[in-house]
Amino acid sequence: MSTSHSTAASAALSAATNAARSPTSATPEQPLIRLRGVTKVYGEGALAFQALKGVNLDIARSDFVAIMGPSGSGKSTAMNMLGCLDRPTTGEYLFLGEHVESLTRDQRALLRRRYFGFVFQGFNLLARTSAQENVELPLLYRGESASKRHGAAARALDAVGLKGWEHHTPAELSGGQQQRVAIARAIVTQPAVLLADEPTGNLDTQRSHEIMELLWRLNRDQGITVLMVTHEADMAAYARRIVRFVDGVVDSDAPNPHPVEVS
Repeated sequence: MSTSHSTAASAALSAATNAARSPTSATPEQPLIRLRGVTKVYGEGALAFQALKGVNLDIARSDFVAIMGPSGSGKSTAMNMLGCLDRPTTGEYLFLGEHVESLTRDQRALLRRRYFGFVFQGFNLLARTSAQENVELPLLYRGESASKRHGAAARALDAVGLKGWEHHTPAELSGGQQQRVAIARAIVTQPAVLLADEPTGNLDTQRSHEIMELLWRLNRDQGITVLMVTHEADMAAYARRIVRFVDGVVDSDAPNPHPVEVS
């Protein structure tokens, strides 16, 4: 990357992070995230595979979006783009109006660390580490003091209904409780966006609905934008909007006419 391009990318990151700290600095109609003409090609020549074929997508602040589609449709690739885990081959990705596709890997990592939380199908918890310590990890990577880590982790665990379980290891927790720890870890940094990739895939029906109700409340009560990949219609029913991918493009994008309401 040239010096001028790197400087521009640094300026874009600074502007994006400043805007994320103070969302009111952006115009109300400006989407939180905007993809324009995004493509993603893996490999080269005869072995090249185009996973995304020109995706246009806007995500508003505090939206709750279910991303659906068959295997190979591009939904997981799109999620990686949205979470700054990968960069487009061509096209634009704007976060609060600033160009993310121009950022370096380290700059994207900084953006992820401060403004994105991730929840996966596998809980990805450290086995010999307590719930409290698992939740503190993102703050440890950010260099926060021990007192700030402890307080923030305790609040995050309380928010997901695990007050009193701070010192239990994953082996001492049910699957649903482990996923709650994973969600607490994702929200402990107070992210603008929570990306959940099949968050109920390893859970039974009852625990799945408990996790969806938790995500619903985080969206409603804390204003966290939730982007969730799922293949289950009853889980997508909690979202306010459903985006369907087919063959690397957005096939449909529409409000959920009857979203589940949680009391």
